[in-house]
Amino acid sequence: MISLTSSAVEHLKSLIAEKQADEATGLRLRVEKGGCAGMQYVMALDQSKADDVVQAQDGVSIIMDQESLGYLRGCQIDYVDSLADAGFKLNNPNAARSCGCGTSFEPQTSAN
Repeated sequence: MISLTSSAVEHLKSLIAEKQADEATGLRLRVEKGGCAGMQYVMALDQSKADDVVQAQDGVSIIMDQESLGYLRGCQIDYVDSLADAGFKLNNPNAARSCGCGTSFEPQTSAN
C-alpha cells in the first residue's frame, strides 16, 4: 500500500520518542482540498480511530482515513534533511502533477 524509506522510519521513531507519545501513536496522513495544486497532504502524529486504515512497517504505523486512501495507494514516504528543506516527502504515483514545494498535488482523474 504505502512504503517508507529507512530515513522516514528512523525519523518517525525519533519524533514519537521525542514527544514521549504512546506506543500506539503513528503518522496520520490525509489528503484534503487546498494547496496550490488542488489537493494537499496533511501529516501529524496521532492515534487511529475505528474506521481508519493502519499500515505498520518496521515498528511504526501510518494511519489513513478511508477518504484519503484512494489518493495515497502506492505512495512512498521519505524523510529529507537538506540545506534547502527538511521534512517528510511523498512520491505519489496517483498525482498528475505536484507543486514545487511538494505539499500539494493534482490527482489523476482515476485516483479516487
